Amino acid sequence: MTETDLLATLPGAYYTDPAVFVREQEQIFERMWFAAIRADDLAAPGTFRTTRVGRESVVLVRGRDGAIRGFLNVCRHRGAQLCTEEQGAVGRAFRCTYHAWTYDLTGRLVAAPNLASMPGLDKTAYGLVPVSTHEWLGYVWVCLADEPPSFADDVQGAVVDRLGDLAAIDAYDLPSLKVGRRIRYDVAANWKLIVENFMECYHCATIHPELVEVLPEFADGYAAQYYVGHGAEFGDGIEGFTVNGSAGHDRIPGVSDAQDRRYFAITVRPQVFVNLVPDHVILHRMTPLAADRTVVECDWLYLPGVVDAGRDVSASVELFHRVNQQDFAACERTQPAMSSRVYARGGVLVPSEHHLAGFHDWVRSRID
Repeated sequence: MTETDLLATLPGAYYTDPAVFVREQEQIFERMWFAAIRADDLAAPGTFRTTRVGRESVVLVRGRDGAIRGFLNVCRHRGAQLCTEEQGAVGRAFRCTYHAWTYDLTGRLVAAPNLASMPGLDKTAYGLVPVSTHEWLGYVWVCLADEPPSFADDVQGAVVDRLGDLAAIDAYDLPSLKVGRRIRYDVAANWKLIVENFMECYHCATIHPELVEVLPEFADGYAAQYYVGHGAEFGDGIEGFTVNGSAGHDRIPGVSDAQDRRYFAITVRPQVFVNLVPDHVILHRMTPLAADRTVVECDWLYLPGVVDAGRDVSASVELFHRVNQQDFAACERTQPAMSSRVYARGGVLVPSEHHLAGFHDWVRSRID
């Protein structure tokens, strides 16, 4: 390997500087589509969930018409946070606990103390501030931008770039699947370290013994994402995507023979990872909270019959739970060194990691 076989990474300050993190919040997370919640999390009218998007708190609620709407979680009167709990349910309206301004499930201001004595108050103008929403893959995506970018280009386009077309992911019918397990990880590392780790497999043989046993080609250091349309094939004698290679559950009906016994991984910038295997789907959603802290919520999705029957999903959950723990521990080992003088000009990418340079160029194009 020669010097020309190596590419530079981002300098360490990109992972530690609070000013860089603020620019990322402004220019990336507050302007792009962000996968916020699983639509099924809002089962009935009046159920809500709050989530952090960039520097804003957003509340998502299912209306009485069945639609899910999103609003900035801020009362228009004096700025009190409207919903202080992460999730819950209201009847027909949200009521601010500070001065009792009340908003219906469409965000319209419907009541306030002494409202009749304030004829100049335009209830329409002082409703909750809406955010754009879009449902896809069974998730609610939100965008804070006044003019959101094309969902087809930015989100669905990432899947097309990886798999070749949308039909390939439609085969897994994510909207019909149910959450069999959800685990939240609080990772003491910058969000970009987590993205970079997910996109490459140079580390797989080193820290993922269980994964390499199931997907032997990962021992060569090339991730499934390195090749467009490629899915890593299960090893000989491996029956399912489980921690011990045992059989999984019923194959998702739409999955083709060409997709069977294969693992596909997709990165949807800036904060979603999708992992496709024949009997379930694993979807990660990241929420960056600081330059050195990222919360990752991971859903394991199965056919409704698997979840409703209470079938044991522990072997499949355990495989990627270990992968997550191993990956996040590696990112946490890396984070402290990002402030070292050794990394002031960054590190290097070996050839099997060269596709990460495209991610680095994209980050620079958004914030520099």
